[in-house]
Amino acid sequence: MAEVVAVSISENKGERKKPVVSVELRENHGIVGDAHAGDWHRMVSLLAQESIDRMRALGLDVNAGDFAENITTSGIDLVSLPIGSRLKIGKTLLEVTQIGKECHNRCAIYYQAGDCVMPKEGIFVKVLEPGVIRAGDGILTVL
Repeated sequence: MAEVVAVSISENKGERKKPVVSVELRENHGIVGDAHAGDWHRMVSLLAQESIDRMRALGLDVNAGDFAENITTSGIDLVSLPIGSRLKIGKTLLEVTQIGKECHNRCAIYYQAGDCVMPKEGIFVKVLEPGVIRAGDGILTVL
């Protein structure tokens, strides 16, 4: 079953996010207290633990939040979800708005490993229904 491995936030853009116990998501805003929140199409970011594990296999000491993702998942192929797919996590309802992103400035991870998974394997969602998300929550795909 697909589930949330970790939830993470940061005060500033361009920095690794720190895992927290839970996050509060607001409709048309994103995660309360996160630098990337706001009324736009990339309110919340998700990255699979499986992607992080591939980077660890390259010798990197990386964990949840280190790629600036808000929600680290397991058991779901995020990049195969079509734009417009909806995810139910707890009481929240999220809609996929973007797969991957252009990396304008190569991050520290890129220079350490010669690659970074977030631009290719991370996804972005907007919040349709609010709620709280924490590690261990199940993820349902609602098409």
